[in-house]
Amino acid sequence: MAAVLGKSVPKASLAPQPRIAHSAGVTSLPLQHCFPPVTRADTRLLVLGSLPGAVSLAQQRYYAHPQNQFWRLMSRVIGREMVTLDYEARLQALLEAGVGLWDTVAAATRKGSLDADIRLHAASDLAALVDTLPELRAVAFNGGTSARIGRAQLAGMDGFDLVDLPSSSPAYATLSLERKLDAWLRLRAYL
Repeated sequence: MAAVLGKSVPKASLAPQPRIAHSAGVTSLPLQHCFPPVTRADTRLLVLGSLPGAVSLAQQRYYAHPQNQFWRLMSRVIGREMVTLDYEARLQALLEAGVGLWDTVAAATRKGSLDADIRLHAASDLAALVDTLPELRAVAFNGGTSARIGRAQLAGMDGFDLVDLPSSSPAYATLSLERKLDAWLRLRAYL
């Protein structure tokens, strides 16, 4: 068992250390790994990103880039201001609202933070994680890369909805925060 915020998480839900064969042109890039999932047994909504960006990896925190809109969006979804909270309190607020976090990519090479630059990825074992969440109502994908990778893994599984969301990343600036919020507020139905 691994601990996430003092809670036990079955090892089956943690990303295994993948073996990735390097190909020409990417062997010099370090392998980046996702963080452990943040869930508990009463999680009703699981929000999946793709792979933490450079700022998040450096700080070892989900959605650490100050321009990423994740915490502002989720504050509105759960009805609790989280932007001003410290990181551990943010995670606790999500868990108390029935929201879990993880990523669809367990490990990959990538120069920078853009999803378009993810190479040689190994997917997280999403099926094993959702099997540990008996109250799960929905899995939401934060952005197109997360949806593409996650939907392929969860295809054919029953008991929960799959929801595609516009990315909270500052790299996805084609939608305003207000337009993103319209889509993200649909998540309230699963809390």
